[in-house]
Amino acid sequence: MKPLHLLLGSIALLAPAAASAHPHIFAEARLEVVAGADGTVSELRNVWRFDEMFSSSVILDFDKNSNLKLDPDELADVGQTVLESLEEFNYYTTITEDGKDVKVGKPDKINVDFQDGQLLMFFSVKPGSTMPLKGKLTFGVYDPTMYASMDFANDEDMTVVGDEFAVCKHTVVRPNADEVLAENQASLTDAFFNDPTGTDMSKLFATRLEVTC
Repeated sequence: MKPLHLLLGSIALLAPAAASAHPHIFAEARLEVVAGADGTVSELRNVWRFDEMFSSSVILDFDKNSNLKLDPDELADVGQTVLESLEEFNYYTTITEDGKDVKVGKPDKINVDFQDGQLLMFFSVKPGSTMPLKGKLTFGVYDPTMYASMDFANDEDMTVVGDEFAVCKHTVVRPNADEVLAENQASLTDAFFNDPTGTDMSKLFATRLEVTC
């Protein structure tokens, strides 16, 4: 069960990854895109709450003293593992600026907690380059291997924060899978046969926040 790129690393294991084109890990997600006083995107705040099955597997992997729970130092180990193992996956974060991909910087820390039988992670990432609030900007959170499903249950779970966004319009886009398949059948087929384990086409199906300023 391991993999969150996979755990997340040593949960690293996430990798069998692409082994399956359907998710094995499920997380309820929240994303807040924050504007700075200088009129740029200052950070993206993430909250991920994982399903109980995956959360239990993390206890098995990180419960060093076998007390059937994750103590503060063990939670810190989980956070550090995720911090290192998700770097190559851009921390499951996708940002575009007028259609061009924007990388994100490495977070200072992945905070981890365990509540009501579920693993909880919260952290912030920053755009790798200055990102003014102008043009068309998109923000999303998804696993390119499709091993983990990051679910934004309500549109309110993807939002903007900051007075500077007052001049912008924002909307949550939930792509229709059938329409995506119909519109991209050729490219999806070519991508799969060229690399069935590592394409980035899953972003076409991911829920995203579109901001136009």
